[in-house]
Amino acid sequence: MNKIILFEGDIETQGYFSRQMKRALENLGHEVYLYDLSKPWTSSGQMLRFYERGNTVMLSFNFHGMCQEAAFLDPDSGEYIWDGLEIPCFNILADHPYYYYKLLSQRPGLYTQLSIDLGHEAFMKRFFPEVKMGPFLPLAGTELYTAERDGHTDFEQKKETPRKAPAIRERSIDVLFTGNYASPKRFEKYITRLDEEYTAFYYEMIEYLLSHPDQTVEAVVEKFLRREIEDLTEEDLKQTMQNITFIDLYVRYHMRGEVIRTLADNGIKVHVFGDKWNELLLSHPENLIDGDSLYSAQCLERIVDCKISLNVLPWFQNGPHDRIFNSMLNRSVCLTDSNVWLDKILLDGENCRIWNREEIGAIPDIVRGLLSDEDRMQDIADRGYLLAGEHTWEKRMRVLSDYLETDV
Repeated sequence: MNKIILFEGDIETQGYFSRQMKRALENLGHEVYLYDLSKPWTSSGQMLRFYERGNTVMLSFNFHGMCQEAAFLDPDSGEYIWDGLEIPCFNILADHPYYYYKLLSQRPGLYTQLSIDLGHEAFMKRFFPEVKMGPFLPLAGTELYTAERDGHTDFEQKKETPRKAPAIRERSIDVLFTGNYASPKRFEKYITRLDEEYTAFYYEMIEYLLSHPDQTVEAVVEKFLRREIEDLTEEDLKQTMQNITFIDLYVRYHMRGEVIRTLADNGIKVHVFGDKWNELLLSHPENLIDGDSLYSAQCLERIVDCKISLNVLPWFQNGPHDRIFNSMLNRSVCLTDSNVWLDKILLDGENCRIWNREEIGAIPDIVRGLLSDEDRMQDIADRGYLLAGEHTWEKRMRVLSDYLETDV
């Protein structure tokens, strides 16, 4: 399959990923059409002219193009045009599958799912064995100054020659985090919506997860349900999993907030770029520098200007997040938590610094130790850059391209 349809125009981050994938796929010899979801009528006509029967696939994030959008449905049959045109659909889930039960039940006939976390893949094989799974495709990073010009950064708009990332000692930001926040209180209405017994049960699971942060949400939910229900069936468990997303969100944002709070309240200034950081309660709010939301390329610009780029995994237990590789490819020191998959490539003190999810209080000392030795930071950043060269969108698209040539 040589022709590939990608999507932009909805979730900005995923559109940015798509543009990086487009560039990589074109370098591998594929023809790519980037469908703009904000302009469906114009894009649909262009896509149909691009389409070639038997030689076209579509590649999506989080069911874009497969969310029952009118532009992709036959008005008479209600079926997806992908099936009518015999276009295989590849879908990268950037979140856990339990967020997508409804869309999984409405998937096109020629559907293949790609996982970014091996735990997500295991969940699919257990509860949705009928769904075809493609190659494992973890998230990747982008090196800003070799990235495709996309109009979001000043040097790209001026069409200047891409610059080299500055040395650690030349950077103006000590600690940076790029990502959104939401107060866990936002999810309490789901925890307390039934009765006191259910409320206590949900909070018990949450407390267990926070004290055992290496456990997946689905494993802990199963553990507690089996304690309460002796004859719990596999189907019962499968159906329950789609109703516990609020637990995932609660622990995810609790952990993210605790890490930033621990740094700020211990005198370390942290620059954050994302939504709703005003909801984080701090004893020393003066140490939180809130830069609000930015485009993906603008976030990379901030990483290029920071010494330490912080990552807090969104409860991924067997796969990476793009923040890790973005940090490394833009030559900052990546300070991250780890998991089973990451333990195979990350070396604490060599190509990154690792903080322990069970010892959040130790993070300020890790940061102070780094900031006190810029030569050591530079060495870690340089080694991280070399590691991340194996975790770019170019590398990921080569895996996909090989799959399309041999298995589709």
